[in-house]
Amino acid sequence: MIKGRQRMVLGLAAAFVALVVLGGILQAIRTLIWDLSYFLPGWLITPILLLGLGLVAAVALQVGWPWWQQLQRQRQRKASDSSPNAEAPANRRDAAQQSLTSIDRLLERIQDDVSRESLKQERERVTRELNRGDLVVVVFGTGSSGKTSLIRALLQQMVGEVSAAMGSTRTTKSYRLRLQGLQRALQLVDTPGILEAGEAGVSREETARRQAVRADLMVVVVDGDLRQSELTVIRSIADLGKRLLLVLNKRDLRGADEEKRLLEVLRSRCSGLVLPHDVVACSAAPQSLPRTGRSPLQPAPDVNDLLQRLAAVLHAEGEELIADNILLQCRHLDQRGRDLLNSQRQREARRCIDRYSWIGAGIVAANPLPGVDLLSTAAVNGQMVLELAKVYGIELSKERARELAASVGRTLAGLGIVKGALKLISPALSLTLPTLLISQAVQAVATAWLTRIAGASFIRYFEQDQDWGDDGLQQVVQEVFELNRRDASLRRFLETAMRQVVEPLQRRAGALPPRPEPPVGGDASAHGHQEP
Repeated sequence: MIKGRQRMVLGLAAAFVALVVLGGILQAIRTLIWDLSYFLPGWLITPILLLGLGLVAAVALQVGWPWWQQLQRQRQRKASDSSPNAEAPANRRDAAQQSLTSIDRLLERIQDDVSRESLKQERERVTRELNRGDLVVVVFGTGSSGKTSLIRALLQQMVGEVSAAMGSTRTTKSYRLRLQGLQRALQLVDTPGILEAGEAGVSREETARRQAVRADLMVVVVDGDLRQSELTVIRSIADLGKRLLLVLNKRDLRGADEEKRLLEVLRSRCSGLVLPHDVVACSAAPQSLPRTGRSPLQPAPDVNDLLQRLAAVLHAEGEELIADNILLQCRHLDQRGRDLLNSQRQREARRCIDRYSWIGAGIVAANPLPGVDLLSTAAVNGQMVLELAKVYGIELSKERARELAASVGRTLAGLGIVKGALKLISPALSLTLPTLLISQAVQAVATAWLTRIAGASFIRYFEQDQDWGDDGLQQVVQEVFELNRRDASLRRFLETAMRQVVEPLQRRAGALPPRPEPPVGGDASAHGHQEP
């Protein structure tokens, strides 16, 4: 009841205010008509009033329409942020689906056809993985550690090529296996050996690592204590978020005590990377035992401990392993798309900076200023900031763009970078230009170089979500300045400056004589000034 009365009172107050405003407007119109009637005939007053109202409406539309569009965009962004799609996913599958939707938006913004198609194909592969049925178990390890023999023992049939030579498995091979009581089938993936020498070995290792990224579960096979290089590889796999089983193969070659000691060593070395009960021993291809007067005895493979641990992990965590793997692949794919988009933005931004650098240089060359100062070309740099913001998908007002350009200009001057630019550029141009053009060319080229530094600073600003970082604007500008003053970077810039600024100035000067070369040898007085 109380709330109803409050609404009624507020409604009456609003109606009263509206009546007062309307009365004021009507009174102003009547007063205007009365005043105009002293100077104009009656038939001309109405058209003039209509024309005035039209002008007022046009101005209001010109000012109000952009404001209304901006307000609508802000409402849409708030609505999308508060929509169910923006809520935290209920499970890993939903999170993966959200990530794939994000990748679709990235695909629309990537311009390079080859990169976009590659990312699209990878996205389709991950989508199939999201809906697939098999658990992927990748067998990983050094060459000839017994990976293929282990898979053969698990499948209880001959598969692959088993040999003592390094690099026997040169390509990735997949086999399917059914475990009792497990609804999903296992897809066992045999990978090439890692840590092999030569170009071919490096290529095969890259293939193995790509397969490792796609695994739901990793089985890492070793035949003894871990070398540092093997431990580094295991750590890199664990850092991907993969569940690992570490298998000590060739148990038939060592006694029970030695095996127990080795297992303890492996558990100790892999502490924090592999769970202690996920380190097991097996014998995938035991050596034959000689028998007097009879053919050698070939013992059966001993992989029971591995099978039991594999079955326990997959029964308890199989669905979570699949979901984790798909989510991990989605995140990697999303990051790859963002990297492609960021590279594309950087290329566009640098083209924009180059264009405005030489525009600013052209303005200064045509109208030399008493001193080089980016504040003098604030309008040009403000427009550059607007275009850079557009490249990064950021809405920026003209006032804010001019403020940013002015703040960077003041920072350049405050850090002494303007004077530093003159010291770097002046010697490089003074030997090749007529005296009358030196100051003009130096100012123009220095302006272009300072614009380049300012533009690179803005790239950092936009890439960091419109933030200068913990160290602030001065540190960013200083770092960019140091990068651009390096010999190779400065040399490339000056070569371009000769084409863009110096040569046009020389052509414009026409008959101006070139600057005389300094004397090479002999008596300097012989080359002194001569009276005409």
